[in-house]
This record gives sequence, C-alpha cells and structure tokens, in this order.
Amino acid sequence: MSPLLRRLIEQAGLPLVDELSLDEFLDGVSGARAHALLFFSGDGARRPETGDVAVVLPELLSYFFPRLHGALIAPEAEETLRARLHAYVSPSLVVMRGREPVGVLPKIWDWADYIARIEGFLDPSAPALAGPKRPQVEISFNGGA
Repeated sequence: MSPLLRRLIEQAGLPLVDELSLDEFLDGVSGARAHALLFFSGDGARRPETGDVAVVLPELLSYFFPRLHGALIAPEAEETLRARLHAYVSPSLVVMRGREPVGVLPKIWDWADYIARIEGFLDPSAPALAGPKRPQVEISFNGGA
C-alpha cells in the first residue's frame, strides 16, 4: 500500500474498500442518509495530481460532514470498479447516492468548483450516471415482400 493511502487511512480514518466490501460500505452510508465520496488514487508515482486530491479529500469530507462520508478504493480493485463507478481517469473522486454514482470529479479542481459540483451531486434530484451504452442489434424480417 502506498504511503499516501496509508496516511489517509491512519490520519483521516478513511476505510479501504474493494469490490467485495463496497456495497456494504455504501449501504451503511445510505442508512445514515448520506452520500459517499470514493477516491480512485491510481498510481500516485505516475500521477502527481493524486497527492493534491489526497490533500483535498479530507477537507471536502469535513466541509460536507455529515452529508458526505469517504472511502478509498483499494488499488487492486480499481480496474474492476472503474466501469461500474464511471471513474475512467485517475485520480478521481466519485460521489455516490446509495449504490449509484451521481458524479465524477477527475483530476484536481479549484476549491469553489469542488463545492459547487458536489452540492449539485448532493441534490436529491441529481440523476444517477447512466451505465455504458451497449451496442444494440435490431433484426427485422420483411416476410419476403
């Protein structure tokens, strides 16, 4: 585990979740009538913005407490969870309502932009992100005419 993630776990008290524990975490947050903020860190050594997002994450959680609860996506689970959570860029923060993603914030943002975007994602009328579109095939039969 990277020192960056270890620091967020130890100092900020954030849980580390993977594909097996994610839904349990999300259900607990939802039961508390809150949203979740999930951190996809990616490879921090190759992405300098990861450290910046790691610094902002606890501040965002503090600002939005108790409406927002955070967790870290385990590095070994990131690839498995990317499509489900729409986090195709690292680092990314994903705002969840229940088990549905309502917004993704890739890379680093200005503080005012984080606040405005997250406020929008916390709005009860914010739509969940749609899943990836799958190709559809339509077959029609003319009946020989």
